[in-house]
Amino acid sequence: MRTDIFARLDREPEPPKIEIPRMSRTRTALFGGTLAFYLAIVVAVLATSWLVTLDWKVMLFRPYQQWPDLHAFLDYFVVLGQRGPTAVMIAAWLGWRSWRQHTLRPLLALGTALLLLNVTVGAVKLGLGRLGPHYATQIGSAELFAGGDIFPSGHTANAVVTWGILAYLATTPRARRYLSVLSAVVALGVGATTVYLGTHWLSDVLLGWAAGLLILLGMPWFEPLIGHAEPAILAVRDRWLNGRRRIPTTPVAAGGPRPAPVPQGAAAEGEEPPRESIGAGHTSRVGTVRNTGQLTQSRPHAVRSERTPTAPAGSRRPPNSRPVTGG
Repeated sequence: MRTDIFARLDREPEPPKIEIPRMSRTRTALFGGTLAFYLAIVVAVLATSWLVTLDWKVMLFRPYQQWPDLHAFLDYFVVLGQRGPTAVMIAAWLGWRSWRQHTLRPLLALGTALLLLNVTVGAVKLGLGRLGPHYATQIGSAELFAGGDIFPSGHTANAVVTWGILAYLATTPRARRYLSVLSAVVALGVGATTVYLGTHWLSDVLLGWAAGLLILLGMPWFEPLIGHAEPAILAVRDRWLNGRRRIPTTPVAAGGPRPAPVPQGAAAEGEEPPRESIGAGHTSRVGTVRNTGQLTQSRPHAVRSERTPTAPAGSRRPPNSRPVTGG
């Protein structure tokens, strides 16, 4: 057994026993409080309340003009909230974990979370149709139902889900604490960056944080589905691999495999042994066919061997043999 630091890179001999999170009372209470916060933000924007006024004040303040030195760095930092790059990075890490731990649960959990994110956030975006700060038409307006897709913030919700799934799938309490802090810092930073760049309203970011957190808190409800999907996917994989390993039935003339020769005396029970071809100098045990076409039964003692040995040079002739004379 390896004891160096690289031993953790080796594949585990068997799947580890991982405790799957459940919907405890604390998690249920957090889910309910986050859902209430989510609905409150939606109602505040629909009613064009003080939250919309705050959105306009922050937008007109133009943070990117107040602190222009941060613009170059934050243009790269906000990529941590884009779905494409972050999904590829997280999927690569969780794919390695799946291979190492002999389980598809990390990848299935990521896929489930991203699917829920696309459905829930996308439906609200298209349903409310809010325009972004750069496309606003009337000061003080909520800019709803105008054909936009900015509310809630997809960057923020994606940052919460993709980085938070690492903490959700952590196998130790210590790793879960560290990854929770890391994902929270990244999600808060990405949301604040979108407000700084002027691509989102402040209420968009608040709703994006709530949307991503709801998905992470509700993931235990989908664990039974993930548990049923894993053996089904593995069974399909095994059938596909077994189908590829079958020997092709190509004819021998077309380059197919030749059948293995069956040794004499090793024929299976109930099968006829291979018959030998009758050549010149071989007498059949059943009978011989004469030129007249009549089949005569040969005597058992008249059976000769397939080959008659030739007499060596200088040997004596049998007494009843006649010498061959020319002419």
